[in-house]
Amino acid sequence: MQLIQNHHSSLLLADGSPADASWFDRQALEAAGRVEGHSDASGRNPAWFLNVDGFRCVLRHYYRGGLPGKLIKDLYLWPGLEQTRAYRELALLEQLVALELPVSRPVAAQVVRIGPVYRADLITERLEGCQDLVKRLVKGPLPEEKWRQLGALLARFHRAGVYHADLNARNILMDDEQFYLIDFDRGEIRTPDSGWQQGNLQRLLRSFRKELGRVEGLHWQESHWQALLAGYNA
Repeated sequence: MQLIQNHHSSLLLADGSPADASWFDRQALEAAGRVEGHSDASGRNPAWFLNVDGFRCVLRHYYRGGLPGKLIKDLYLWPGLEQTRAYRELALLEQLVALELPVSRPVAAQVVRIGPVYRADLITERLEGCQDLVKRLVKGPLPEEKWRQLGALLARFHRAGVYHADLNARNILMDDEQFYLIDFDRGEIRTPDSGWQQGNLQRLLRSFRKELGRVEGLHWQESHWQALLAGYNA
């Protein structure tokens, strides 16, 4: 990771990253026609899809969730650079890429300190030809072998000690060949343990049930979860 600092901001570049500070200026990017669209965040703050001189990537600003997010939208208490959410997620993604796990490759992060607080952004490489699992399930059901494949992938992450703090159906992308996990904010590498691993899986199950209740025409049922678990435990 390469670090470029001035008096109030830090630009963190992953190995080989082509990014510079101008990539984080959302208004300028949009004015220059470099924004190709936004993610479907279901009422939450979306990520931006960028095309910068042919390099396609995703820009995500860090926003607070829950009740604090209604009062303080995107400011966090300053804990030191290496403990900021952007620094930690960029570093974790570098580890996951080194482990050859299917994730979006990290590009860069920006941390802007404002006295005792900070704002942050993260850029990752865009996974071409992918859609999130909810969108895919609206189009039609997945065959059982795909659910087993997803379960086996989750087991692979867990064996490597990868804790995903927000494992839900919208943070799983897929193309014609495989699945990917995205959004590792607050994630970490832990000692493998059935306690947090089963908690991770239960969070995902709640996500499917929640989406079933709010997305019309979602092709998901409890038997699909059993197929996923079969793949996970194989």
